[in-house]
Amino acid sequence: MRRIIVGAQVSMDGVMQAPGGPTEDPTKGFKFGGWAMPYFDQEFGEELDRVFKEKCDLLLGRKTYEIFAAYWPYYEEDAPHGGIAKLFTDIKKYAVSRSGEVDTSWARSVLLRDIADVKRLKQEDGPNLVTQGSTELVHALLANDLVDAMSIFTVPVVLGGGKRLFADGSAPHSFKLTRSRVSPNGLIVGHYEREG
Repeated sequence: MRRIIVGAQVSMDGVMQAPGGPTEDPTKGFKFGGWAMPYFDQEFGEELDRVFKEKCDLLLGRKTYEIFAAYWPYYEEDAPHGGIAKLFTDIKKYAVSRSGEVDTSWARSVLLRDIADVKRLKQEDGPNLVTQGSTELVHALLANDLVDAMSIFTVPVVLGGGKRLFADGSAPHSFKLTRSRVSPNGLIVGHYEREG
Protein backbone atom coordinates (compact mmCIF):
# COMPACT_ATOMS: atom_id res chain seq x y z
CA MET A 1 0.00 0.00 0.00
CA ARG A 2 1.21 3.49 -0.85
CA ARG A 3 1.53 6.31 1.66
CA ILE A 4 0.10 9.77 0.97
CA ILE A 5 2.27 12.64 2.19
CA VAL A 6 0.87 16.17 2.11
CA GLY A 7 3.49 18.79 1.33
CA ALA A 8 2.39 22.36 2.03
CA GLN A 9 3.76 25.84 2.44
CA VAL A 10 1.52 27.71 4.88
CA SER A 11 1.38 31.10 6.54
CA MET A 12 1.20 31.32 10.34
CA ASP A 13 -2.60 31.56 10.02
CA GLY A 14 -2.75 28.42 7.87
CA VAL A 15 -3.16 29.93 4.40
CA MET A 16 -1.61 27.87 1.60
CA GLN A 17 -2.97 29.77 -1.40
CA ALA A 18 -0.47 30.98 -4.02
CA PRO A 19 2.81 30.84 -2.08
CA GLY A 20 4.90 30.87 -5.27
CA GLY A 21 3.81 33.79 -7.41
CA PRO A 22 1.34 36.65 -7.97
CA THR A 23 -0.62 34.90 -10.74
CA GLU A 24 -0.53 31.42 -9.21
CA ASP A 25 -4.06 31.48 -7.70
CA PRO A 26 -5.91 34.80 -7.51
CA THR A 27 -9.22 33.03 -6.68
CA LYS A 28 -11.67 35.20 -4.72
CA GLY A 29 -9.48 38.26 -5.19
CA PHE A 30 -6.46 36.86 -3.33
CA LYS A 31 -3.79 39.55 -3.72
CA PHE A 32 -0.81 38.11 -1.87
CA GLY A 33 0.50 35.60 -4.41
CA GLY A 34 4.20 34.92 -3.92
CA TRP A 35 4.07 35.61 -0.17
CA ALA A 36 6.40 32.69 0.68
CA MET A 37 9.17 33.34 -1.83
CA PRO A 38 11.21 35.86 0.24
CA TYR A 39 11.59 33.19 2.93
CA PHE A 40 12.81 30.36 0.72
CA ASP A 41 16.46 29.86 1.50
CA GLN A 42 19.06 27.11 1.42
CA GLU A 43 17.44 25.32 4.37
CA PHE A 44 14.10 25.33 2.56
CA GLY A 45 15.74 23.78 -0.49
CA GLU A 46 17.44 21.12 1.61
CA GLU A 47 14.17 20.20 3.35
CA LEU A 48 12.27 20.11 0.06
CA ASP A 49 14.96 17.82 -1.34
CA ARG A 50 14.51 15.61 1.72
CA VAL A 51 10.77 15.29 1.02
CA PHE A 52 11.52 14.07 -2.51
CA LYS A 53 14.62 12.02 -1.63
CA GLU A 54 12.56 8.88 -1.15
CA LYS A 55 11.09 7.47 -4.36
CA CYS A 56 7.69 9.04 -4.89
CA ASP A 57 5.04 10.08 -7.37
CA LEU A 58 3.27 13.45 -7.39
CA LEU A 59 -0.44 13.62 -6.55
CA LEU A 60 -1.81 17.00 -7.63
CA GLY A 61 -5.14 18.72 -7.96
CA ARG A 62 -6.02 19.98 -11.44
CA LYS A 63 -5.07 23.63 -10.85
CA THR A 64 -1.72 22.81 -9.26
CA TYR A 65 -0.98 20.24 -11.97
CA GLU A 66 -1.65 22.86 -14.67
CA ILE A 67 0.63 25.38 -12.90
CA PHE A 68 3.41 22.78 -12.60
CA ALA A 69 2.96 21.55 -16.20
CA ALA A 70 3.25 25.11 -17.53
CA TYR A 71 6.45 25.77 -15.57
CA TRP A 72 8.66 22.82 -14.59
CA PRO A 73 9.12 21.12 -17.99
CA TYR A 74 10.65 24.35 -19.32
CA TYR A 75 12.95 25.07 -16.38
CA GLU A 76 16.67 24.74 -17.14
CA GLU A 77 18.33 21.84 -15.32
CA ASP A 78 21.46 23.87 -14.60
CA ALA A 79 19.48 26.78 -13.06
CA PRO A 80 18.83 27.00 -9.30
CA HIS A 81 16.31 24.28 -8.36
CA GLY A 82 16.96 22.60 -11.71
CA GLY A 83 17.24 19.26 -9.93
CA ILE A 84 13.64 19.49 -8.73
CA ALA A 85 12.53 20.40 -12.27
CA LYS A 86 14.17 17.25 -13.61
CA LEU A 87 12.70 15.17 -10.79
CA PHE A 88 9.18 16.50 -11.43
CA THR A 89 9.51 15.70 -15.13
CA ASP A 90 10.93 12.22 -14.53
CA ILE A 91 8.50 10.93 -11.89
CA LYS A 92 4.90 9.90 -12.44
CA LYS A 93 2.33 12.64 -11.89
CA TYR A 94 -1.30 11.97 -11.03
CA ALA A 95 -3.65 14.87 -11.82
CA VAL A 96 -6.99 14.66 -10.01
CA SER A 97 -9.78 16.38 -11.94
CA ARG A 98 -13.50 15.80 -11.46
CA SER A 99 -14.21 17.33 -14.88
CA GLY A 100 -11.48 15.34 -16.61
CA GLU A 101 -10.59 18.51 -18.50
CA VAL A 102 -6.84 18.51 -18.00
CA ASP A 103 -4.05 18.12 -20.52
CA THR A 104 -1.89 15.24 -19.26
CA SER A 105 0.68 15.46 -22.06
CA TRP A 106 3.49 16.32 -19.60
CA ALA A 107 5.73 13.23 -19.46
CA ARG A 108 4.47 10.40 -17.22
CA SER A 109 1.16 12.09 -16.32
CA VAL A 110 -2.03 10.20 -15.50
CA LEU A 111 -5.57 11.50 -15.00
CA LEU A 112 -7.58 10.46 -11.93
CA ARG A 113 -11.27 11.42 -11.95
CA ASP A 114 -12.21 11.41 -8.27
CA ILE A 115 -11.29 10.45 -4.71
CA ALA A 116 -12.35 6.85 -5.42
CA ASP A 117 -9.55 6.67 -8.01
CA VAL A 118 -7.13 8.02 -5.38
CA LYS A 119 -8.30 5.38 -2.88
CA ARG A 120 -7.67 2.62 -5.44
CA LEU A 121 -4.24 4.03 -6.26
CA LYS A 122 -3.32 4.18 -2.57
CA GLN A 123 -4.14 0.47 -2.21
CA GLU A 124 -1.66 -0.47 -4.96
CA ASP A 125 2.00 -1.23 -4.43
CA GLY A 126 4.22 1.65 -5.41
CA PRO A 127 6.11 4.68 -4.17
CA ASN A 128 4.74 7.33 -1.83
CA LEU A 129 2.27 9.83 -3.28
CA VAL A 130 3.32 13.39 -2.41
CA THR A 131 1.05 16.41 -2.80
CA GLN A 132 2.17 19.98 -3.35
CA GLY A 133 -0.37 22.78 -3.05
CA SER A 134 -3.68 21.33 -4.24
CA THR A 135 -5.87 22.74 -1.46
CA GLU A 136 -9.15 21.13 -2.56
CA LEU A 137 -7.48 17.76 -3.05
CA VAL A 138 -5.82 17.96 0.38
CA HIS A 139 -9.20 18.74 1.95
CA ALA A 140 -10.70 15.68 0.23
CA LEU A 141 -7.77 13.47 1.29
CA LEU A 142 -8.16 14.56 4.92
CA ALA A 143 -11.95 14.16 4.82
CA ASN A 144 -11.52 10.60 3.51
CA ASP A 145 -8.82 9.71 6.07
CA LEU A 146 -6.18 9.09 3.40
CA VAL A 147 -3.27 11.19 4.73
CA ASP A 148 -0.36 9.28 6.30
CA ALA A 149 2.11 12.12 6.85
CA MET A 150 2.55 15.86 6.36
CA SER A 151 5.56 18.05 5.61
CA ILE A 152 4.54 21.57 6.59
CA PHE A 153 6.71 24.59 5.76
CA THR A 154 5.39 27.41 7.99
CA VAL A 155 6.34 30.89 6.80
CA PRO A 156 6.42 33.73 9.38
CA VAL A 157 3.66 35.84 7.83
CA VAL A 158 -0.04 36.31 8.60
CA LEU A 159 -2.23 36.81 5.53
CA GLY A 160 -5.67 37.17 7.12
CA GLY A 161 -7.52 35.25 4.42
CA GLY A 162 -7.20 32.77 1.60
CA LYS A 163 -7.44 29.03 1.08
CA ARG A 164 -6.32 27.23 4.22
CA LEU A 165 -4.60 23.91 4.79
CA PHE A 166 -7.41 22.71 7.03
CA ALA A 167 -10.96 23.52 5.98
CA ASP A 168 -13.54 24.65 8.51
CA GLY A 169 -15.14 21.54 9.96
CA SER A 170 -12.15 19.27 9.20
CA ALA A 171 -12.36 15.89 10.91
CA PRO A 172 -10.05 15.53 13.92
CA HIS A 173 -6.68 13.93 13.14
CA SER A 174 -3.71 13.25 15.39
CA PHE A 175 -0.12 13.59 14.14
CA LYS A 176 3.28 13.16 15.78
CA LEU A 177 6.14 15.56 15.02
CA THR A 178 9.04 13.40 13.81
CA ARG A 179 11.47 16.09 12.64
CA SER A 180 11.68 19.87 12.65
CA ARG A 181 14.03 22.60 11.54
CA VAL A 182 14.08 26.38 11.74
CA SER A 183 15.82 28.36 9.01
CA PRO A 184 17.63 31.69 9.54
CA ASN A 185 14.70 33.37 7.75
CA GLY A 186 12.27 32.06 10.38
CA LEU A 187 10.77 29.34 8.18
CA ILE A 188 9.73 26.39 10.38
CA VAL A 189 9.70 22.98 8.74
CA GLY A 190 7.77 20.24 10.52
CA HIS A 191 7.44 16.64 9.41
CA TYR A 192 4.51 14.80 10.96
CA GLU A 193 3.41 11.16 10.94
CA ARG A 194 -0.20 10.14 11.45
CA GLU A 195 -1.02 8.69 14.86
CA GLY A 196 -4.09 6.57 15.51
